[in-house]
Amino acid sequence: MKLRLSMLLAAMLFAAHPAFAQVNIEEPWVRATVPEQKITGAFMKITSPVDAKLVGVRASLAGWAEIHEMAMIDDTMKMRQIPNLPLPAGTTVELKPGDFHVMLFELAAQAKEGDIVPLTLVIETDGKEETVEVNAVVRPLHKPAH
Repeated sequence: MKLRLSMLLAAMLFAAHPAFAQVNIEEPWVRATVPEQKITGAFMKITSPVDAKLVGVRASLAGWAEIHEMAMIDDTMKMRQIPNLPLPAGTTVELKPGDFHVMLFELAAQAKEGDIVPLTLVIETDGKEETVEVNAVVRPLHKPAH
C-alpha cells in the first residue's frame, strides 16, 4: 500500500511540474543607432529543450517589436514580419542580420554602444506562454555581428 501511495504521489508531483523548460539564450545583442534613428534590430541564439515557438518580443526601449525574416521572394530579398518563429527541440535557432531577427520600432532613445537593452521574449509551448527576460548588449554599427 505504501509503495502505491508513493508512486501516486510521485506521479502527481511530476504532473504538477511546469510544462515549460527554460530556453537558453546566447549572445543577445542590439545594433547601435545614430541620433534620431527610430528602428533597430535585435539578434541572438535561442535553444529550447522542447518544441516551442517565439511568438512575441517586448522591449522598454521600443514602442513595439516584431519578429521578422529576410527571404528571397521573386528574385528579390525582402524583409517581412512573421507571426512566430519555430524553435525545434534541441536545435539552436540563430537570429542574425540578413535572416531571422527582431525589429524594434519607435525607439525612445538612441541605442549606444555598450548600453544594455532589456528584452522580454514570449515563448509558446503546447499552447501556453512563458516569458524569458534577456539583457542584450548594444554593439557598434561598424563592427561585424560576431
